[in-house]
Amino acid sequence: MSKINKLIPATLILKVLLLIACNGKENRIENDETYELIPEDIVEMRDDQIKQANIVTGKIEMRNLSAKIMVSGVVAVAPHNLATVCTPMGGFIEHIALMPGQAVKKGQTLAIVENQEFVEMQQNYLEARSRFEYAEAEYKRHGELYQNDVYSEQNLQQVTAEYKSLKAQVRALEQKLVLIGIDPARLNEDGISSSVSIESPITGYVRTVNVNLGKYVTSADVMFEIINSDRLLLELSLFEKDVDKVAQGQRIRFFINNETEQHEAVISQTGKSISNDKTYKVYANITENCKNVLPGMYVNALIDASGNMVTSLPSGAVVSFDDRDYIFVFEKNKEEAGRSFAEYRMVEVHKGITDEGYTEIVLPENLDIESAKVVIQGAYNLLSAKKNAGEMAC
Repeated sequence: MSKINKLIPATLILKVLLLIACNGKENRIENDETYELIPEDIVEMRDDQIKQANIVTGKIEMRNLSAKIMVSGVVAVAPHNLATVCTPMGGFIEHIALMPGQAVKKGQTLAIVENQEFVEMQQNYLEARSRFEYAEAEYKRHGELYQNDVYSEQNLQQVTAEYKSLKAQVRALEQKLVLIGIDPARLNEDGISSSVSIESPITGYVRTVNVNLGKYVTSADVMFEIINSDRLLLELSLFEKDVDKVAQGQRIRFFINNETEQHEAVISQTGKSISNDKTYKVYANITENCKNVLPGMYVNALIDASGNMVTSLPSGAVVSFDDRDYIFVFEKNKEEAGRSFAEYRMVEVHKGITDEGYTEIVLPENLDIESAKVVIQGAYNLLSAKKNAGEMAC
């Protein structure tokens, strides 16, 4: 006999044994009328197996689930919280002591600018104010004389014209002084200066400094940028298909720099048009003071779309098998040969949205939601038992 004939594959022996076992089982089924045939959608487990599989049942719940929209965007600043500081008139930087990132308060001096034209403006104002004070006194005196028929109307008109002309000149020079940062009410002959202070219009921190000592700046040059970071916002871009899913007041959770720390914001404004790249702008106010959130940062955000009350279960209660979704519903308890068993029915469902650990499910019409006991923990163990039982069946 050849060596090959002596080597019988182990799989062939296993198949023979299974065939014998199945034939014996068929004979027992034919001879034993009490043999129980378990339906295809039923999984049967003993009490000790249930405990070992950590199976827990619960009720089907009605929950308000919201769909999640994943979007991206940047941290931005509202226009009223961003200030670009320029000088109203050109001049040389006489003093500066700021660095980017430094905190400043509203009204704090950012720099001192020097220009000889400032001296001329103050001189012109003081001279015009002196002439106006004299003209005002003359105007009142001539008015009284005219009332007493001492002065003619022509003389009064001439004095009045001079008075009004000087008044307009003084008011114009006052506004020029205010524009460059000089208070006309406090200006006198001993307080004339060739330099003025540039003050911060808002409280925040310095983002950019574009000047240095001795540099000449014009009214068109940006000297500083000040940002108020206490009230930052998000500028998010949504696709056109998601326009109807967002509205004012919706909550947003966002993350920066791939961090796990979660920050929150609330939608304050939605765009009114679609841009050329078919995106839709949404703006949201950051609701808390996040120290590590800075303007210009890229963010990933989750928007909770409007939700409805739907039938739902913990997400772990829904299992997938052969591209279909199922849940296990407790059927009944029973005893066989002195041992306790429980039966669970495998019920096909359709999944909906998932939110915070719960999944929407569409149930068959014949399932009683009120009385059904659904396996909410250990469902995959039941599925495994079902699959193994099917593979071992004859």
